[in-house]
Amino acid sequence: MHILRLPVGIYQTNSYVLFCGKRHTLLVDPGDDPGTLLSAIAGTHLAAILLTHGHPDHTGALAELRQATGAPVGVHPADAELLPVPPDLKLHDGQVVHFGRCRVRVHHLPGHTPGSVGLQLSGHRWLVGDTIFPGGPGHTDSPADFAQLMQTLWQRIFVLPRKTQLLPGHGEPTTVDHEYEPFHTFLRKGWAEDAYGDVRWDTKPGVPGSMTPSMQHA
Repeated sequence: MHILRLPVGIYQTNSYVLFCGKRHTLLVDPGDDPGTLLSAIAGTHLAAILLTHGHPDHTGALAELRQATGAPVGVHPADAELLPVPPDLKLHDGQVVHFGRCRVRVHHLPGHTPGSVGLQLSGHRWLVGDTIFPGGPGHTDSPADFAQLMQTLWQRIFVLPRKTQLLPGHGEPTTVDHEYEPFHTFLRKGWAEDAYGDVRWDTKPGVPGSMTPSMQHA
């Protein structure tokens, strides 16, 4: 499987084209610049357009791409109402999506949004949307969302092999290994109970969050 990363739009959202050979593709997170994305998939059979979550910076070109290609759109049901068009596929945890002789597996990663998902690819590679970035977790809108995201990272991301490559919704790829020690140092220090928004692993610690003990025994 070959992966093409295309940063698009004012937020430089990473749109990904997944190639199975030269003929079969999946498109993930068509954030903007539909002409660029259509050029990237020209001459291929686009099996589906998948969304890691429903935020506008990841769906800006969705309507035009679906109209131009006729490809079905997939998103987790919890984010379906965020899309500019109704989805065709309901992505759920553990689901396998096939294209050509290749496949990706869906993993529910709630926190950044209720319906955020990651896509497990071949060769220890994951598309993680806005769940985690180099240097910190994704943005959250409330302390409850932040606690949920930290639980997701603890249970779903940092149990992966250390060599796993994480391909985020913005910015450069990172790895579980690169984020592992900063993440666990952040957990040991704890965080303020009202923490949310844009947080980094090197954020000054506050009062340990109520999720920390349960995470340590999850």
